[in-house]
Amino acid sequence: MAAQEEFRREWFEKDYYAILGVAKNATHDEIKKTYRKLAQRYHPDANPGNADAEERFKAVSGAYDVLGDEEKRKAYDRVREMGAGGFGGFPGGGAGGQGFPSGGFPGAQQVDLGDLGDLFGGMFGGGRRAGRQPRRGADLETELRLGFEDAMAGVTVPVTLTGPSACATCHGSGAAPGTQPVGCPNCGGSGQVQTNQGLFSIAQTCPRCHGAGRIVETPCPTCHGAGSQRRTRTFQVKVPAGVKDGARIRLAGKGEHAGPGVSPGDLYVRVHVGRHPVFGRKGDDLTLSLPLTFPEAALGAKVQVPTLDGPVTLKVPAGTPGGKTFRVKSRGAPRKGGHGDLLVTVRVDVPEKLSRKEKELIEQLRDEEKESPRRSLGVV
Repeated sequence: MAAQEEFRREWFEKDYYAILGVAKNATHDEIKKTYRKLAQRYHPDANPGNADAEERFKAVSGAYDVLGDEEKRKAYDRVREMGAGGFGGFPGGGAGGQGFPSGGFPGAQQVDLGDLGDLFGGMFGGGRRAGRQPRRGADLETELRLGFEDAMAGVTVPVTLTGPSACATCHGSGAAPGTQPVGCPNCGGSGQVQTNQGLFSIAQTCPRCHGAGRIVETPCPTCHGAGSQRRTRTFQVKVPAGVKDGARIRLAGKGEHAGPGVSPGDLYVRVHVGRHPVFGRKGDDLTLSLPLTFPEAALGAKVQVPTLDGPVTLKVPAGTPGGKTFRVKSRGAPRKGGHGDLLVTVRVDVPEKLSRKEKELIEQLRDEEKESPRRSLGVV
């Protein structure tokens, strides 16, 4: 017979969707958003001395631990579907709670043993033992607005964030200063306890340490043992030169701190870049609209063109039409290994007012023209 494997009994007993109050087809973002609201509402720091709120906080955290992880959520959904199919009291077993009766699984004729093998580490025909995945705090996101020139140059700026973070007194351990959490004697520090159920050795979250693997004998007076508190933190965010509007910068481990023994989430800083009065942007290239006089376009000219690093000279050939684009190499936005280009599109500037002399000269030019530019349209 294959070796006994572990699975989580509470997956059959608890409806995590109901605990969070979300639909079974809820998206990952919806689940995360709901969890964050509930965690803030029931956090011990916001409900000092409220045992009911503390238990609710633990239940919400446990539900998000599963539903917030895509792989765990898939496995949980499959386990719940199989359990709903009628396993005769599964996971306690069949008749008498001692494994499955010899006649099969009551009400579960459609269940494929191969599926069970996938879920429970290959109990029914090989596979690997599933390890306990550590819980993790939620990722957080904030916004940063930069001027165009700062975005092109790259800057380091402070970002302030208010939310759950490691307790300033115990630094996230949950224990009072001068003390340390100790290994849970009930589960030996594993965070799980096991009971023999015939074919299965069922692993359950330890009821004493709630899966943390350790307990706090002397709780921190600030966070009451939660290890986290709602406070304001300031981070220095290094923005790379050439950052694009809408880019997200990840600060690992700077997200939500969900309690002792739990890895903090990440903080994502979404960057919004302001517009420039002269330059536009197209990928790593900058764009510029350059006005020319009619004589410059017709006769050709050398004109000054602004760039991020100062003006350069652009040679405009004679007969340049309006709308033509010139490429100035390496004068665009910074990027890895260099810069993009500057795309200069010319437009012929038509004066709104003319002096008498200018008008006379233009009339002479008109009289000298031999061919209508509209001939190709079949009109003159």
